[in-house]
Amino acid sequence: MPVPTFKTLLACLLTLICAVGLWVAYDWFQGRYIRAFSDQTALFAGDVLSLPAELSGPGPIRVVHFWDPACPCNVGNQQHLTELLAHYVPLGVEFYSVQKPGTQGQLPATLGAIKPLASLPGAEHLSASPAVAIWDHSGQLAYFGPYSEGATCNASNSFIEPILQALSEGRPVKATHTMAVGCYCPWPKPSLSLPKASIKTPTEIN
Repeated sequence: MPVPTFKTLLACLLTLICAVGLWVAYDWFQGRYIRAFSDQTALFAGDVLSLPAELSGPGPIRVVHFWDPACPCNVGNQQHLTELLAHYVPLGVEFYSVQKPGTQGQLPATLGAIKPLASLPGAEHLSASPAVAIWDHSGQLAYFGPYSEGATCNASNSFIEPILQALSEGRPVKATHTMAVGCYCPWPKPSLSLPKASIKTPTEIN
């Protein structure tokens, strides 16, 4: 029976170290960014959100993207956002973004059609990002919550396309409190208390 050489033992040891390192990194990511939303606290509650005065009232469908430049979860939905822009901007849907206060960064060039907002009333009460708020033609908040469930977001698991489709067809949507399991980063400072509200399903489309 051949005796393992030093190089073979070293290669096996390095492989084992790499495997352990990858598992530790995955476990850290899962523990920090992929969490189950509590059914006792409404982590996505849109009661306090409203559009700035210059954008409020009847008009086009308005989508507001909330993001934190330091959050690694943004990577999971940027391609999906690019697809949303390509499909819905020609249909008259307007896209805006609100960046987490006190952070620095900018959206990729592929998301250049998104207009930045300096602030949005009630945004200080957000619990997590990435998040999205959608106002209908009448200026009423139709949806507030995550883009999807899961660690990544695409058209197959997104909540957004069905809502935009319904609003485009004139069907009412009211889903301003949501719960989900997904990748997110905390939005407020640790000392900031969050408003409490009841939780509903991600979409309520008639």
